[in-house]
Amino acid sequence: MQPKGQSMAKTAFIGLGVMGYPMAGHLKAKGGHEVTVFNRTREKAERWAGEHGGAFRETPREAAEGADFVFVCVGNDDDVRSVTLGETGAFAGMKPGAVLVDHTTASAELARELDQAAREGGRRFLDAPVSGGQAGAENGVLTVMVGGESDTFEAARPVIDSYARMVGLMGPAGAGQLAKMMNQICIAGLVQGLSEAIHFGQNAGLDIGKVIDVISKGAAGSWQMENRHKTMIEGRYDFGFAVEWMRKDLGICLTEARRNGASLPVTALVDQFYGEVEKLGGRRWDTSSLLARLTR
Repeated sequence: MQPKGQSMAKTAFIGLGVMGYPMAGHLKAKGGHEVTVFNRTREKAERWAGEHGGAFRETPREAAEGADFVFVCVGNDDDVRSVTLGETGAFAGMKPGAVLVDHTTASAELARELDQAAREGGRRFLDAPVSGGQAGAENGVLTVMVGGESDTFEAARPVIDSYARMVGLMGPAGAGQLAKMMNQICIAGLVQGLSEAIHFGQNAGLDIGKVIDVISKGAAGSWQMENRHKTMIEGRYDFGFAVEWMRKDLGICLTEARRNGASLPVTALVDQFYGEVEKLGGRRWDTSSLLARLTR
């Protein structure tokens, strides 16, 4: 049902992966918006349209035609370019004044490139990477970090609210991606610290569950500790954000750090540790699997 006071928008959603599929669903069901989707695998677009009563198109350009807002959530910089630029890209189908919102975790450089491309066509752009993982997308409670112009942000925010619990404007184009980099840097250090603590406690013969019950209520507490310590102890790593995706994100962080002169020694080390996890067969394990390299 459409929230009171919010007008229906004509939207397009490009990229129906583990994040985009439910996000597009919330646009339709919770936001009450008209939604047309595109996905490189046609079968998934057809399935989404059948489940949610929306429409699907054969190209990003066709999906974007007439839309007020076009949302993108794909894999990396090159994937974003492939669905936004060129003759069949979303920009080619967007009307003047329409807004393209890129939810992909990508580089700040790409965000600035797309912002310029949008301006040249009389359109508008926001880079808006998300945090909260698959569960956050499915439950419609994502955190969205946005870069762009304030008036564009205010226009898009009520629509983004369909699948978010927190939406904030971080600064001009690229600032959303830079904020997401900070988010991933924090998570990398937190998970490594938690992994080492659990490993230490196991070797010391402690009841890890009892210890976590206590220290999670103090300064050491974190979302990762509260939500992942039990599955980590059990050696189960099939909960959400995959190692290969985290390595992509940390690669973006390290590249940006080389550009802006930031020193990220812990992030660089944790990225190497995730490389070791991949060698254990853990490319698709979730990010809490850093513990596995300490215990196997």
